[in-house]
Amino acid sequence: MKLSRTIQTAAATLVLCTALTNAPAVSAQTVLTGIDVLEANGFGQLQGKRIGLVTNPTGVDRYLNSTIDVLDNAQGVELVALFGPEHGVRGNAHAGQHVEGQAVDPRTGVPIFSLYGKTRLPSAEQFEGLDAIVYDIQDIGCRSYTYISTMGNVMKVAAMEGVEMIILDRPNPLGGLKVEGPGVDKSLISFVGQYNIPYVYGLTCGELATLLNEEGMLSVKGSDGRDSTVKCRLTVVKMEGWKRGMNFDATGLPWVPTSPHIPTVDAAYLYPATGILGELGTVSIGVGYTLPFGMIAREGMDADLLASRLNSLYLPGILFRPIYATPFYGSLKGKETGGVQIYITDFDAAVLSQIQFYVMQVLRELDPSFAPFTQAPQSRLEMFDKVTGSKEIREAFGQQYRFEDIFSIWNDFADKFREVSKKYYLYGL
Repeated sequence: MKLSRTIQTAAATLVLCTALTNAPAVSAQTVLTGIDVLEANGFGQLQGKRIGLVTNPTGVDRYLNSTIDVLDNAQGVELVALFGPEHGVRGNAHAGQHVEGQAVDPRTGVPIFSLYGKTRLPSAEQFEGLDAIVYDIQDIGCRSYTYISTMGNVMKVAAMEGVEMIILDRPNPLGGLKVEGPGVDKSLISFVGQYNIPYVYGLTCGELATLLNEEGMLSVKGSDGRDSTVKCRLTVVKMEGWKRGMNFDATGLPWVPTSPHIPTVDAAYLYPATGILGELGTVSIGVGYTLPFGMIAREGMDADLLASRLNSLYLPGILFRPIYATPFYGSLKGKETGGVQIYITDFDAAVLSQIQFYVMQVLRELDPSFAPFTQAPQSRLEMFDKVTGSKEIREAFGQQYRFEDIFSIWNDFADKFREVSKKYYLYGL
Protein backbone atom coordinates (compact mmCIF):
# COMPACT_ATOMS: atom_id res chain seq x y z
CA MET A 1 0.00 0.00 0.00
CA LYS A 2 2.67 2.50 1.04
CA LEU A 3 4.91 1.61 -1.89
CA SER A 4 2.16 2.10 -4.47
CA ARG A 5 1.24 5.49 -3.03
CA THR A 6 4.90 6.47 -2.94
CA ILE A 7 4.92 6.74 -6.74
CA GLN A 8 2.03 9.21 -6.57
CA THR A 9 3.73 11.22 -3.85
CA ALA A 10 7.05 11.30 -5.69
CA ALA A 11 5.34 12.44 -8.89
CA ALA A 12 3.45 15.19 -7.08
CA THR A 13 6.65 16.30 -5.37
CA LEU A 14 8.49 16.35 -8.70
CA VAL A 15 5.77 18.49 -10.26
CA LEU A 16 5.84 20.84 -7.30
CA CYS A 17 9.62 21.13 -7.30
CA THR A 18 9.64 21.71 -11.07
CA ALA A 19 7.03 24.45 -10.70
CA LEU A 20 9.11 26.11 -8.00
CA THR A 21 12.30 25.84 -10.05
CA ASN A 22 10.78 27.21 -13.26
CA ALA A 23 8.84 30.04 -11.64
CA PRO A 24 10.89 33.22 -11.23
CA ALA A 25 9.06 34.05 -8.01
CA VAL A 26 6.18 32.74 -5.92
CA SER A 27 3.20 35.00 -6.59
CA ALA A 28 -0.04 35.53 -4.70
CA GLN A 29 -1.62 32.91 -6.98
CA THR A 30 0.89 30.25 -5.97
CA VAL A 31 1.13 30.58 -2.20
CA LEU A 32 2.53 27.38 -0.77
CA THR A 33 1.32 26.30 2.65
CA GLY A 34 3.49 24.47 5.16
CA ILE A 35 2.54 21.03 3.85
CA ASP A 36 3.41 22.09 0.28
CA VAL A 37 6.82 23.34 1.40
CA LEU A 38 7.36 20.15 3.39
CA GLU A 39 6.56 18.03 0.33
CA ALA A 40 8.86 20.12 -1.83
CA ASN A 41 11.83 19.59 0.48
CA GLY A 42 11.32 15.83 0.68
CA PHE A 43 9.81 15.95 4.19
CA GLY A 44 13.19 16.97 5.56
CA GLN A 45 11.92 18.06 9.01
CA LEU A 46 10.23 14.68 9.52
CA GLN A 47 12.81 12.23 8.20
CA GLY A 48 13.38 9.23 10.46
CA LYS A 49 10.69 10.32 12.90
CA ARG A 50 7.64 8.66 14.38
CA ILE A 51 4.99 11.34 14.29
CA GLY A 52 1.52 12.17 15.49
CA LEU A 53 -0.66 14.48 13.41
CA VAL A 54 -3.28 16.97 14.59
CA THR A 55 -5.46 17.77 11.61
CA ASN A 56 -8.92 17.86 10.04
CA PRO A 57 -10.29 18.12 6.47
CA THR A 58 -8.60 21.52 5.99
CA GLY A 59 -5.21 19.84 6.20
CA VAL A 60 -4.59 19.43 2.47
CA ASP A 61 -1.79 20.17 0.04
CA ARG A 62 -2.20 22.36 -3.04
CA TYR A 63 -3.63 19.38 -4.96
CA LEU A 64 -6.25 18.83 -2.19
CA ASN A 65 -4.59 15.63 -1.00
CA SER A 66 -5.19 15.11 2.72
CA THR A 67 -2.15 15.73 4.90
CA ILE A 68 -3.03 12.45 6.60
CA ASP A 69 -2.54 10.54 3.37
CA VAL A 70 0.47 12.59 2.28
CA LEU A 71 2.36 11.86 5.50
CA ASP A 72 1.21 8.24 5.60
CA ASN A 73 2.77 7.78 2.15
CA ALA A 74 5.93 9.80 2.80
CA GLN A 75 9.17 7.82 2.68
CA GLY A 76 11.25 8.07 5.85
CA VAL A 77 8.24 9.18 7.92
CA GLU A 78 6.18 6.96 10.20
CA LEU A 79 2.68 8.24 10.97
CA VAL A 80 1.57 6.46 14.13
CA ALA A 81 -1.23 8.57 15.63
CA LEU A 82 -3.94 11.05 14.60
CA PHE A 83 -5.49 13.65 16.89
CA GLY A 84 -8.85 15.23 16.10
CA PRO A 85 -10.03 18.73 17.14
CA GLU A 86 -13.67 19.87 17.21
CA HIS A 87 -15.52 18.34 14.21
CA GLY A 88 -13.08 15.41 14.03
CA VAL A 89 -10.13 14.34 11.90
CA ARG A 90 -12.24 13.66 8.82
CA GLY A 91 -14.86 16.33 9.66
CA ASN A 92 -17.68 14.01 10.65
CA ALA A 93 -18.75 15.76 13.87
CA HIS A 94 -21.02 18.81 14.20
CA ALA A 95 -20.27 22.01 16.12
CA GLY A 96 -19.98 21.36 19.85
CA GLN A 97 -20.47 17.59 19.43
CA HIS A 98 -18.16 15.71 21.79
CA VAL A 99 -16.19 12.85 20.28
CA GLU A 100 -15.11 10.32 22.87
CA GLY A 101 -12.46 7.64 23.04
CA GLN A 102 -10.24 6.14 20.41
CA ALA A 103 -11.04 5.15 16.84
CA VAL A 104 -9.12 3.98 13.79
CA ASP A 105 -8.87 5.90 10.54
CA PRO A 106 -10.32 3.48 7.97
CA ARG A 107 -8.14 4.78 5.13
CA THR A 108 -4.75 4.47 6.84
CA GLY A 109 -5.38 2.19 9.81
CA VAL A 110 -3.80 4.81 12.09
CA PRO A 111 -5.41 5.23 15.54
CA ILE A 112 -7.35 8.45 16.16
CA PHE A 113 -7.52 10.20 19.53
CA SER A 114 -10.19 12.83 20.11
CA LEU A 115 -9.21 16.18 21.59
CA TYR A 116 -12.80 17.36 21.80
CA GLY A 117 -14.43 15.10 24.35
CA LYS A 118 -14.36 14.81 28.13
CA THR A 119 -10.70 15.72 27.95
CA ARG A 120 -9.23 18.18 25.49
CA LEU A 121 -5.65 17.64 26.54
CA PRO A 122 -3.71 14.71 25.05
CA SER A 123 -2.42 12.20 27.56
CA ALA A 124 1.22 11.33 28.14
CA GLU A 125 0.43 7.79 27.00
CA GLN A 126 -0.83 9.05 23.64
CA PHE A 127 2.52 10.80 23.09
CA GLU A 128 4.57 7.79 24.11
CA GLY A 129 7.03 6.81 21.38
CA LEU A 130 6.50 9.98 19.33
CA ASP A 131 9.46 11.98 18.09
CA ALA A 132 7.28 14.86 16.89
CA ILE A 133 3.70 16.04 16.82
CA VAL A 134 2.65 17.83 13.62
CA TYR A 135 -0.18 20.38 13.46
CA ASP A 136 -1.88 21.19 10.15
CA ILE A 137 -5.25 22.94 10.43
CA GLN A 138 -6.65 25.99 8.62
CA ASP A 139 -7.76 28.52 11.19
CA ILE A 140 -9.93 31.61 10.61
CA GLY A 141 -8.04 34.20 12.65
CA CYS A 142 -10.60 34.61 15.42
CA ARG A 143 -9.93 33.80 19.09
CA SER A 144 -13.23 32.01 19.76
CA TYR A 145 -12.63 29.40 17.05
CA THR A 146 -11.50 26.38 19.04
CA TYR A 147 -8.68 25.05 16.86
CA ILE A 148 -6.10 27.40 18.37
CA SER A 149 -7.11 26.20 21.85
CA THR A 150 -6.42 22.64 20.72
CA MET A 151 -3.08 23.75 19.29
CA GLY A 152 -2.06 25.25 22.62
CA ASN A 153 -3.10 22.15 24.54
CA VAL A 154 -0.99 19.97 22.26
CA MET A 155 1.96 22.34 22.72
CA LYS A 156 1.65 21.97 26.49
CA VAL A 157 1.83 18.20 26.40
CA ALA A 158 4.63 18.31 23.84
CA ALA A 159 6.58 20.49 26.27
CA MET A 160 5.98 18.20 29.22
CA GLU A 161 6.82 15.03 27.28
CA GLY A 162 9.82 16.42 25.44
CA VAL A 163 8.26 15.91 22.00
CA GLU A 164 8.99 18.34 19.18
CA MET A 165 6.02 20.40 17.99
CA ILE A 166 5.94 21.11 14.26
CA ILE A 167 3.45 23.62 12.84
CA LEU A 168 2.71 23.40 9.12
CA ASP A 169 1.77 27.03 8.64
CA ARG A 170 -1.28 28.30 6.77
CA PRO A 171 -2.66 31.77 5.92
CA ASN A 172 -4.71 33.76 8.35
CA PRO A 173 -7.81 34.29 6.14
CA LEU A 174 -8.25 37.79 7.60
CA GLY A 175 -4.67 38.66 6.72
CA GLY A 176 -1.94 39.68 9.09
CA LEU A 177 -2.92 43.29 9.68
CA LYS A 178 -6.35 43.16 11.34
CA VAL A 179 -6.12 43.19 15.14
CA GLU A 180 -9.40 43.91 16.91
CA GLY A 181 -11.07 43.52 20.26
CA PRO A 182 -10.25 43.02 23.94
CA GLY A 183 -8.22 40.32 25.60
CA VAL A 184 -9.59 37.70 27.99
CA ASP A 185 -10.09 38.26 31.72
CA LYS A 186 -8.62 35.47 33.86
CA SER A 187 -12.07 34.63 35.22
CA LEU A 188 -13.36 34.02 31.68
CA ILE A 189 -10.62 31.74 30.35
CA SER A 190 -12.33 28.92 28.45
CA PHE A 191 -11.98 26.79 25.34
CA VAL A 192 -13.46 29.67 23.28
CA GLY A 193 -11.05 32.13 24.88
CA GLN A 194 -8.01 30.27 26.15
CA TYR A 195 -5.39 33.01 25.70
CA ASN A 196 -5.22 36.68 26.54
CA ILE A 197 -5.13 37.79 22.91
CA PRO A 198 -7.50 40.06 20.94
CA TYR A 199 -10.67 38.70 19.40
CA VAL A 200 -9.11 39.16 15.95
CA TYR A 201 -5.39 38.54 16.47
CA GLY A 202 -3.68 39.08 13.10
CA LEU A 203 -1.25 36.13 13.18
CA THR A 204 -0.86 32.85 11.33
CA CYS A 205 -1.08 29.73 13.48
CA GLY A 206 2.72 29.41 13.30
CA GLU A 207 3.18 32.99 14.48
CA LEU A 208 0.59 32.56 17.22
CA ALA A 209 2.26 29.34 18.41
CA THR A 210 5.58 31.18 18.58
CA LEU A 211 4.01 34.00 20.60
CA LEU A 212 2.31 31.61 23.01
CA ASN A 213 5.59 29.75 23.48
CA GLU A 214 7.80 32.79 23.97
CA GLU A 215 5.41 34.96 26.01
CA GLY A 216 4.82 32.30 28.67
CA MET A 217 1.15 31.85 27.77
CA LEU A 218 1.13 28.05 28.02
CA SER A 219 0.30 27.13 31.60
CA VAL A 220 -0.23 23.75 33.27
CA LYS A 221 -1.27 22.76 36.76
CA GLY A 222 1.34 21.00 38.84
CA SER A 223 0.72 18.27 41.38
CA ASP A 224 0.48 21.01 44.02
CA GLY A 225 -2.39 22.64 42.11
CA ARG A 226 -0.34 25.66 41.13
CA ASP A 227 -0.07 26.96 37.58
CA SER A 228 3.31 27.04 35.92
CA THR A 229 4.34 27.94 32.38
CA VAL A 230 5.92 25.51 29.94
CA LYS A 231 7.73 25.94 26.65
CA CYS A 232 7.91 23.35 23.88
CA ARG A 233 10.56 22.69 21.24
CA LEU A 234 8.81 24.41 18.35
CA THR A 235 9.44 24.25 14.60
CA VAL A 236 7.34 26.22 12.12
CA VAL A 237 7.41 25.13 8.50
CA LYS A 238 6.80 28.51 6.91
CA MET A 239 4.68 29.23 3.86
CA GLU A 240 6.17 30.61 0.69
CA GLY A 241 4.57 33.57 -1.06
CA TRP A 242 2.27 34.75 1.73
CA LYS A 243 2.33 38.41 2.78
CA ARG A 244 0.64 40.10 5.73
CA GLY A 245 -1.59 42.22 3.52
CA MET A 246 -3.23 39.18 1.89
CA ASN A 247 -6.69 38.01 2.81
CA PHE A 248 -7.54 34.48 1.72
CA ASP A 249 -8.85 35.51 -1.69
CA ALA A 250 -5.45 36.96 -2.52
CA THR A 251 -3.65 33.65 -1.93
CA GLY A 252 -5.17 31.80 -4.89
CA LEU A 253 -5.68 28.78 -2.62
CA PRO A 254 -8.90 26.75 -2.66
CA TRP A 255 -11.12 27.12 0.40
CA VAL A 256 -11.87 23.92 2.29
CA PRO A 257 -14.74 24.37 4.80
CA THR A 258 -13.15 24.74 8.21
CA SER A 259 -16.36 23.62 9.94
CA PRO A 260 -19.98 23.00 8.90
CA HIS A 261 -20.95 26.65 9.29
CA ILE A 262 -17.86 28.06 7.57
CA PRO A 263 -18.47 26.55 4.11
CA THR A 264 -17.02 29.53 2.22
CA VAL A 265 -14.30 32.08 2.81
CA ASP A 266 -17.03 34.77 2.96
CA ALA A 267 -18.37 33.06 6.08
CA ALA A 268 -14.87 33.16 7.55
CA TYR A 269 -14.61 36.88 6.81
CA LEU A 270 -17.95 37.60 8.52
CA TYR A 271 -17.59 35.24 11.49
CA PRO A 272 -16.00 38.01 13.61
CA ALA A 273 -18.65 40.47 12.40
CA THR A 274 -21.66 38.56 13.76
CA GLY A 275 -20.50 35.58 15.83
CA ILE A 276 -20.46 37.35 19.19
CA LEU A 277 -24.03 38.62 18.77
CA GLY A 278 -25.09 35.15 17.65
CA GLU A 279 -24.20 33.76 21.07
CA LEU A 280 -27.24 35.54 22.55
CA GLY A 281 -29.71 33.61 20.37
CA THR A 282 -32.09 36.57 20.10
CA VAL A 283 -31.42 37.27 16.42
CA SER A 284 -30.51 35.14 13.42
CA ILE A 285 -26.98 35.56 12.07
CA GLY A 286 -27.67 33.27 9.14
CA VAL A 287 -26.61 30.03 10.86
CA GLY A 288 -29.58 27.85 10.05
CA TYR A 289 -30.24 29.79 6.85
CA THR A 290 -28.16 29.97 3.65
CA LEU A 291 -25.89 32.79 4.86
CA PRO A 292 -24.00 31.59 7.95
CA PHE A 293 -22.54 34.62 9.75
CA GLY A 294 -23.52 36.79 6.78
CA MET A 295 -26.71 38.44 8.05
CA ILE A 296 -28.42 39.80 11.15
CA ALA A 297 -32.23 39.58 11.33
CA ARG A 298 -35.05 39.48 13.87
CA GLU A 299 -38.79 39.01 13.94
CA GLY A 300 -40.95 41.97 12.96
CA MET A 301 -38.04 44.04 11.64
CA ASP A 302 -38.44 46.46 8.73
CA ALA A 303 -35.44 45.31 6.68
CA ASP A 304 -35.39 48.34 4.38
CA LEU A 305 -35.42 50.78 7.29
CA LEU A 306 -32.70 48.86 9.13
CA ALA A 307 -30.46 48.76 6.04
CA SER A 308 -30.99 52.45 5.39
CA ARG A 309 -30.13 53.44 8.94
CA LEU A 310 -27.03 51.24 9.03
CA ASN A 311 -25.78 52.51 5.68
CA SER A 312 -26.19 56.07 6.97
CA LEU A 313 -23.45 55.30 9.53
CA TYR A 314 -20.97 54.94 6.65
CA LEU A 315 -19.04 52.15 8.34
CA PRO A 316 -15.77 51.86 6.39
CA GLY A 317 -15.71 49.09 3.80
CA ILE A 318 -19.21 47.82 4.60
CA LEU A 319 -22.63 47.97 2.92
CA PHE A 320 -25.92 46.51 4.12
CA ARG A 321 -28.69 45.07 1.95
CA PRO A 322 -32.24 44.51 3.27
CA ILE A 323 -33.17 40.83 3.52
CA TYR A 324 -36.19 38.83 4.61
CA ALA A 325 -35.55 35.22 5.62
CA THR A 326 -37.05 32.28 7.49
CA PRO A 327 -34.32 30.18 9.15
CA PHE A 328 -34.55 26.41 8.59
CA TYR A 329 -33.02 25.58 11.99
CA GLY A 330 -31.20 27.23 14.90
CA SER A 331 -32.10 30.63 16.29
CA LEU A 332 -35.58 31.78 15.17
CA LYS A 333 -36.24 28.54 13.30
CA GLY A 334 -39.41 28.85 11.22
CA LYS A 335 -39.85 32.51 12.13
CA GLU A 336 -40.23 35.21 9.48
CA THR A 337 -37.46 37.72 10.04
CA GLY A 338 -36.27 40.99 8.54
CA GLY A 339 -32.73 42.25 8.65
CA VAL A 340 -29.61 42.95 6.67
CA GLN A 341 -27.11 40.99 4.66
CA ILE A 342 -23.56 42.26 5.20
CA TYR A 343 -21.28 43.00 2.25
CA ILE A 344 -17.57 43.79 2.52
CA THR A 345 -16.74 46.35 -0.15
CA ASP A 346 -13.24 47.23 1.06
CA PHE A 347 -11.67 44.45 3.09
CA ASP A 348 -8.67 46.48 4.24
CA ALA A 349 -10.84 49.32 5.55
CA ALA A 350 -13.51 47.20 7.26
CA VAL A 351 -13.36 46.81 11.06
CA LEU A 352 -15.16 43.50 11.25
CA SER A 353 -15.78 42.84 14.93
CA GLN A 354 -17.46 46.20 15.54
CA ILE A 355 -20.24 45.61 13.00
CA GLN A 356 -22.46 43.56 15.31
CA PHE A 357 -22.40 46.26 17.98
CA TYR A 358 -23.42 48.95 15.50
CA VAL A 359 -26.27 46.70 14.34
CA MET A 360 -27.41 46.26 17.95
CA GLN A 361 -27.17 50.02 18.40
CA VAL A 362 -29.47 50.71 15.45
CA LEU A 363 -31.87 47.90 16.39
CA ARG A 364 -32.25 49.52 19.79
CA GLU A 365 -32.80 52.96 18.25
CA LEU A 366 -35.53 51.59 15.99
CA ASP A 367 -37.14 49.48 18.69
CA PRO A 368 -36.48 50.31 22.38
CA SER A 369 -37.90 46.88 23.33
CA PHE A 370 -34.82 45.27 21.77
CA ALA A 371 -32.88 44.32 24.91
CA PRO A 372 -30.98 41.06 24.32
CA PHE A 373 -28.98 41.36 27.54
CA THR A 374 -32.16 41.08 29.58
CA GLN A 375 -34.03 38.76 27.22
CA ALA A 376 -31.35 36.10 26.65
CA PRO A 377 -31.07 33.22 29.14
CA GLN A 378 -28.22 33.26 31.63
CA SER A 379 -26.33 30.51 29.81
CA ARG A 380 -26.28 32.63 26.66
CA LEU A 381 -25.05 35.68 28.57
CA GLU A 382 -22.24 33.62 30.07
CA MET A 383 -21.19 32.41 26.62
CA PHE A 384 -21.35 35.98 25.28
CA ASP A 385 -18.96 37.05 28.04
CA LYS A 386 -16.60 34.15 27.38
CA VAL A 387 -16.47 34.89 23.67
CA THR A 388 -15.91 38.63 24.12
CA GLY A 389 -13.49 37.89 26.95
CA SER A 390 -14.92 40.57 29.21
CA LYS A 391 -18.07 41.11 31.27
CA GLU A 392 -17.31 44.82 31.05
CA ILE A 393 -18.27 44.85 27.38
CA ARG A 394 -21.81 43.63 28.06
CA GLU A 395 -22.27 45.77 31.15
CA ALA A 396 -21.03 48.99 29.51
CA PHE A 397 -22.71 48.50 26.15
CA GLY A 398 -25.98 47.39 27.78
CA GLN A 399 -26.42 50.76 29.48
CA GLN A 400 -27.33 52.66 26.30
CA TYR A 401 -26.55 50.25 23.45
CA ARG A 402 -24.06 52.64 21.92
CA PHE A 403 -20.72 51.47 20.57
CA GLU A 404 -19.00 54.70 21.58
CA ASP A 405 -19.41 53.57 25.22
CA ILE A 406 -17.12 50.57 24.65
CA PHE A 407 -14.89 52.01 21.91
CA SER A 408 -11.80 52.30 24.11
CA ILE A 409 -12.37 48.93 25.78
CA TRP A 410 -12.67 47.32 22.39
CA ASN A 411 -9.55 48.90 20.92
CA ASP A 412 -6.98 49.69 23.62
CA PHE A 413 -5.84 46.11 24.23
CA ALA A 414 -5.69 45.41 20.50
CA ASP A 415 -3.39 48.39 19.95
CA LYS A 416 -0.98 47.17 22.63
CA PHE A 417 -1.08 43.57 21.38
CA ARG A 418 -0.28 44.67 17.84
CA GLU A 419 3.03 46.07 19.04
CA VAL A 420 3.89 43.02 21.17
CA SER A 421 3.07 40.58 18.38
CA LYS A 422 5.27 42.26 15.76
CA LYS A 423 8.40 40.55 17.07
CA TYR A 424 6.85 37.18 16.23
CA TYR A 425 6.04 37.98 12.61
CA LEU A 426 7.37 35.34 10.22
CA TYR A 427 6.13 37.20 7.13
CA GLY A 428 6.44 40.76 5.91
CA LEU A 429 4.19 43.10 3.97
